[in-house]
Amino acid sequence: MTPVALTAAMMLSVDDVAIMLNCSTRHIWRLADSGRMPRPVKLGNLRRWRRVTLEGWLEEGCPDLRKARAI
Repeated sequence: MTPVALTAAMMLSVDDVAIMLNCSTRHIWRLADSGRMPRPVKLGNLRRWRRVTLEGWLEEGCPDLRKARAI
């Protein structure tokens, strides 16, 4: 796999995350903006989520990150 393809596989767009979570892109933005899911990484004008971060969040049962930060 080329470095570009590997990086693309590691970083997910809002559309990719919506497919992964089976919801709308608008819902993804609401979750991220409210702090209930991991925030995206800024890459210039793009916003991408790290696949490993989302998979870890899913494995933990999708905890509300607002509450986790308060502890």
